[in-house]
Amino acid sequence: MERILAARGARKLVEECAGLKNREDVLVVTDFLTLDVAEAVATAARSVTPEVTVIVMPPRRTDGAEPPACVAAAMKASDVFFTPVSKSITHSDATRMALAAGARGIMLTQFNLGMLQGGGIDADFAAIRPVCEWVGKCWADGTSVRITAPGGTGITASLAGRPGNAHPGIAHERGTMTTVPNIEASVSPVEGTCEGMIVADASIPYFGIGVLDEPVRYTVRSGRAVSIDGGRQAQEVARMMADCRDENVYNIAQLSIGLNPHCKVQGVMLEDEGAYGTCHIGIGTSTLLGGTIKTVLHYDALIWHPTIEIDGQIIMKDGALLHPLAATVLVKG
Repeated sequence: MERILAARGARKLVEECAGLKNREDVLVVTDFLTLDVAEAVATAARSVTPEVTVIVMPPRRTDGAEPPACVAAAMKASDVFFTPVSKSITHSDATRMALAAGARGIMLTQFNLGMLQGGGIDADFAAIRPVCEWVGKCWADGTSVRITAPGGTGITASLAGRPGNAHPGIAHERGTMTTVPNIEASVSPVEGTCEGMIVADASIPYFGIGVLDEPVRYTVRSGRAVSIDGGRQAQEVARMMADCRDENVYNIAQLSIGLNPHCKVQGVMLEDEGAYGTCHIGIGTSTLLGGTIKTVLHYDALIWHPTIEIDGQIIMKDGALLHPLAATVLVKG
């Protein structure tokens, strides 16, 4: 029964999010832990085009790690690739090279059949798209940013020359990608410029942590997290990062705003990161986002009710976006 109920969401991924066309070559990249979602997506894609291939790989050790070379080659050769995987390959060279070759990517990390039945998948992606693109333009046009939040976050960074990245849950143009059901707009701050304190108080949906029991505090200097403090969960984050044995994992890689009113913070990556009323700070690899740092890891720390100021203009106040359409499209229908 669960697979039957998931069919509607799988069709939405294929038809609305990817805009799949007949005779396009589709690749579904999955691992041993997410085969049920891969099967649902492949079945939906097969109803549109006969050219559907599924590749099953071992789960990656960390989020942001590279897939096997044969998988990377297949991604690059596809028209559209879907990635229902347990560990993210979004911030990999394989994804970056596939997009550069013109493929479209629908990134589905930590996806489960329940997410195809309801939740963030119920969003009106087309209606929210103009708002998401506006935020992306704000990031791109900005030269400096200040983010504060009631939980104690207070950081500044330079955005000079950095592109804005709008991911509205729709990727119809060649060389574009999006995360689903997460809707977000992000930027990679200039390396070495982020300063202050990041206090994650919503979730860290990586490392098996999820919703936070208590805040995780990052002291940031010259664009890197120089200390990580808090309780048990903070200690686990610090240990996982130290185990990578690469100083670049401490890079502040991304600033992003969640824009899906149907997403709820629950400890699942692409539901949490899309939750409206939050922002998240990406740490580690930044190359897919316009930055220059490539390392073995990328993960996000979520913050409740941020106020975001770009070049002196507040675009989000206490978690509410200051855009004319926000009151209509960023609410549950």
